[in-house]
Amino acid sequence: MAEPLKTHFSRDVAERLAREVRAVHRPFKRDAFLRDALVGFDEMELLDRGRHLADTLQRHLPAHVPTAIALLVDTLPAQRAPEGGMAAFYYLPHTEYIRRHAVDHFADAMRGLHAFTQHFTGEFAIRPFIERYPDAALAQLQEWTHDPSEHVRRLVSEGTRPRLPWAPRLRTFQRDPTPVLALLAALRDDPALYVRRSVANHLNDLYKDHPAQLLSTVTSWMSDASPERRWVIEHALRSAVKRGDSKALALLGFGGEARLQVSDAAITPAKPRMGERVVITCSLHNATRRAQQVVVDLIVHFVKANGDSNPKVFKMANIDIASGATIAVRKTVSLADLTTRRHYPGVHRVDLQLNGKSTPLGAFTLR
Repeated sequence: MAEPLKTHFSRDVAERLAREVRAVHRPFKRDAFLRDALVGFDEMELLDRGRHLADTLQRHLPAHVPTAIALLVDTLPAQRAPEGGMAAFYYLPHTEYIRRHAVDHFADAMRGLHAFTQHFTGEFAIRPFIERYPDAALAQLQEWTHDPSEHVRRLVSEGTRPRLPWAPRLRTFQRDPTPVLALLAALRDDPALYVRRSVANHLNDLYKDHPAQLLSTVTSWMSDASPERRWVIEHALRSAVKRGDSKALALLGFGGEARLQVSDAAITPAKPRMGERVVITCSLHNATRRAQQVVVDLIVHFVKANGDSNPKVFKMANIDIASGATIAVRKTVSLADLTTRRHYPGVHRVDLQLNGKSTPLGAFTLR
């Protein structure tokens, strides 16, 4: 079993933090800070540890918040730690200090986030400032769309996502996304895939609240679109495609009903146990006289605790199938419990979806 994430954010983090602050601010009382920081620390989960250290910093740094932010910025190294692992989480207390204790100091907080987000994401910390200072925040974010740092540019898109996972909703932008669409337009051709992926994810969220506005936006973006921008558009439309939205499918060149013959459908094992996997296969034959472009998706109707079902769409393939050709498609579906999905016994229906139109493929019985 994997170690809990909190074990990678140990007492060593508090000791390093105390050491680095002491190096730039000699009056800092290292031992007193550590005494406070480690009270109840072992019982806390990862995010609570970061927030606890932020609150402890607030009690031991200068009471003048702009001074405290400047001191924390002074502790930053010249370069970001290598990607991967938990190293970047060391800076969670820094961004939490901004989020929890600097909301009355917009300009200083923005300078701090500009620095911290180049080492650890500031997407959660910036949200209270967007809500409290919408005009000033949008002006700052617009300026950051041209920042030399891809991490700062990504913050513009990620920090304004109304439905950012694990964060409170930005209800204003959820009601009217117009202000942030201008920011996303400025980033749609960003040289960093890291930033473009954030733009696509942001737009994909938009479909849940404003599908027509998403489609009109990406339609306007299709004019003279580079391959990189087309990737953004395709990724932004993934939820629309999974739901069989005909306009989204047509925009991507998959308009019209797929005319394919489905055969050799198989679901194995037919009676899997919890935690196992099922493999779903079938063959698609194009008996028409012309080639077809088809989006192939799989829908599994997962049984819920109350016995009802909840459909989950899985991506299978985008295919170009020539006249007279036959293509085999295959999908493996895990039946292990996830944080986002629990499994319950019962008959799970399986559908094949071709260009947004579904047809029954079979079923398996989960034991």
